[in-house]
This record gives sequence, structure tokens and C-alpha cells, in this order.
Amino acid sequence: MSRGLWRLVVDLPDMIALDRVAAAVGEECEVVSAFEQGRGWRIEGLSRDKPNRALVEAALELILDVAPAILTEQVPPRDWVSENQAGFPPLRAGRFFVHGSHYGGAVPRDAIPILIDAATAFGTGEHATTRGCLMAFATVAKGGRVLDVGCGTGILSIAAAKSWRVPVFASDIDPEAARVARINARRNRVAGLVYVAAGPGYRHREIARRAPFDLVFANILARPLMEMAPDLARVLAPRGCAILSGLLARQEAAVLAAHRAQGLYLRRRIALEGWHTLVVARVGSPLMESHSRFHQA
Repeated sequence: MSRGLWRLVVDLPDMIALDRVAAAVGEECEVVSAFEQGRGWRIEGLSRDKPNRALVEAALELILDVAPAILTEQVPPRDWVSENQAGFPPLRAGRFFVHGSHYGGAVPRDAIPILIDAATAFGTGEHATTRGCLMAFATVAKGGRVLDVGCGTGILSIAAAKSWRVPVFASDIDPEAARVARINARRNRVAGLVYVAAGPGYRHREIARRAPFDLVFANILARPLMEMAPDLARVLAPRGCAILSGLLARQEAAVLAAHRAQGLYLRRRIALEGWHTLVVARVGSPLMESHSRFHQA
């Protein structure tokens, strides 16, 4: 690379609107990454040409109540691809081994491999919410139909398709995330099982057509989880269960209250780094009969 790149950085206090902020940065940058730092997130974009900071600020004002500070700077030439990949080493989450295309090592014999590269969508396995969902999935008995709401990179859809070999419908409000999820499904050789669409929450017409679902993944945020609890109950099979994540420990009580109002009760909890993943189901669901005790990680 003969010249340096431009770097644009946005810091967020939490995961609120993470995908939308990343998409806004992506309008001015060619490569976008999201990194967790403490309880907040850093969105970093790289571009050959100087990004239009004013346009990014205007976009963020429409997304967030308070526009965050934006840093733009020119950086010297470096091998950004290698550095970005090195920041995502392979990891083990339950029965799954998540790795990027740069990984050339062996896959553990008892693991199911999932190939996911860092991209402009949330879900490479390194965050506690994604790992919690993968760990919770190992406790659920096999079902026939799966829904992944807010799919991000599609990692949870891919995990279900590779494990159960059943149809999975994945959706995300961000068209860029849906595009990335389709690519990842193809790269993991489950494109024939994973159908990805862009759309808000449970409102896509295809969800209504394919319902009811035996398993629903919803790795989003606490407020949308609460608001969409009635939608989840409507599409969940009578004996199905749901894996909910994207909530902090202090938000669990409110999230569970919203789901108890719909007849869905806590069957399992996984706590990782201050984030909680919850498995909820209706009373008497056979999918959870052998896993009724809570799990605290």
C-alpha cells in the first residue's frame, strides 16, 4: 500500500443502535469493525479517501438522541487486513468452534466449525451475548423449525443449520447484515437451509407463513426484547422455546416480566461478563424437560 488510510472512530456507551451506527460509518468508509471496550463499543472505519465527517455526524443525529464524538485521522500504511483478522482469534463456545478465514489450524474433533470473518454486522462469536446464545443452544433439544431475529452475521442461524439440518429463517432490520449473513451461510455450506431477509422484528410476511417455530433466537437488546415479547409468543410453537440475549444483568427482571405476561417462563440462564442469556418456554415444554435447572456461568 503506497499511502496511508483515513480512520474514523465513533465511541458508544453501550450496544444501542450498534448496527445502524456501523452502517452509517460504512457509508463513508470501505471497512468497518466494531470492538467492545468495557461496557461500551467502538466503531472504527477505514477509507482510502478522507471520510465526510459532517455526513456521518448528520446520520448519527438521526439515529441517536445525543450524537457521540467522532474522531477522524490519517494513519500511516499498515497491513490492516492482517491486523483486523488477528484481533479475532478462534474461540470455543459450547460445541462450536468459531474461526475466521485466516485461521489455518486444526478444528477440535468434537466441535462443529463455524467460519465467520469480522464484517459490517454484529456477531463474530467474541461477544458474551453471542457466546451465551451458542452455549444455551447446546441445552435445547432438537426442533423442526428455527427463527433468528436480528441475525447479524448469521452465526446463530448457521449453528442451528449445521447442528440440526433443519430450515432456519433469519432476519435483520439492517440490509447490510442480511447481505453478510447470506454470504456466511454460503461459506458454511448451509445456504440451502438458511433463508435470510431484511425486515423489522417479526413483521416479515415470511415469518408468519413459516410459523410456528420450535426455536427462536433473539440476540438484540433489552428494550426491543420487551416490546416484541407478544410477537415472539405468537410465532413460538406451543412446545417451543426461545433464546434471548443482548441484556445486562440489571435488565433481566424487566425482560422476564414482559415474557411471563405472554406465558413464557425462565428455564435457563447463562451469565457471562455482565451479560445474560435467557432460555424461556411455556410450562411443560418437552424441549426443556431435561434442562430445567438454571445454569450460572
